Amino acid sequence: MTTPLKTRILLADDHALVRDGLRMILDAHPDLEVVAEAGDRVEAVELALRVEPDLAILDVAMPKITG
Repeated sequence: MTTPLKTRILLADDHALVRDGLRMILDAHPDLEVVAEAGDRVEAVELALRVEPDLAILDVAMPKITG
């Protein structure tokens, strides 16, 4: 028996409430897995290099550097 593949996702948004809402929606799908969350682009890049997600969902208007 093979293990079903999951799409590994990085969420990046400066609003925790938005990240929480997106995570709730994505967690409802068994083939999706949120593997990291970031509050700004710098953190998102660092996490992406470390966890190597399949997909990144980014807010385009974040502090420090935009998405």
